[in-house]
Amino acid sequence: MITITEPKIEKYLMKLSREADRHILEMERIAKQRDFPIVDRLVGRLLFVLTKLKNPKLIVELGSGFGYSAYWFARALEKGRVVLIDTLQDNIDYAKKTFQQARLAHKAEFRVGNAIERAKDYNNIDILFIDIDKHQYLEAVQKLLANLNDNALIIADNSLWHGRVVGKKRDRDTVGIRKFNEYLFSHRDFFTTVLPLRDGVLVAYKLS
Repeated sequence: MITITEPKIEKYLMKLSREADRHILEMERIAKQRDFPIVDRLVGRLLFVLTKLKNPKLIVELGSGFGYSAYWFARALEKGRVVLIDTLQDNIDYAKKTFQQARLAHKAEFRVGNAIERAKDYNNIDILFIDIDKHQYLEAVQKLLANLNDNALIIADNSLWHGRVVGKKRDRDTVGIRKFNEYLFSHRDFFTTVLPLRDGVLVAYKLS
């Protein structure tokens, strides 16, 4: 496993990224307590900035967990909405409760089930956020291309997969991430980059 961000740099960035929102802090506490994977605060702040720049009407999340990343999207939204999709009812129930407490529930829609299949219900997606099982990333993009709006953004967490993308591992998640990255970097309809932040965040801009 390769450390993507030098630990001293990450510690410095976290020190800069002070946060007072009690709901963010509580979700971070629970994630640490349960060893539950979240995008973490540094990526959350990136999602906030991208949302402000894009000013989307519709964000669809594949793999919302208990709502941490969606909360960052919702905080930044002006008039749009974010659709949270997760396979576990308990996760969605927790997210809904948090959004209600934070008075953000009017900006969100909560769905339970297969993320890719549920996402097919939505057209004109402005931001597609992907954080499901890594071997499903490529399938998600291919099946939802027609649902994306012009000039949409695709944002994917774990696109460097703890550095395994440069190793010799052939497990299906590592292979899946490699294929996904290669697909979007070579696709003529997207301009793609990866930010080596935390575990790597892919951002792809749909050119038309």
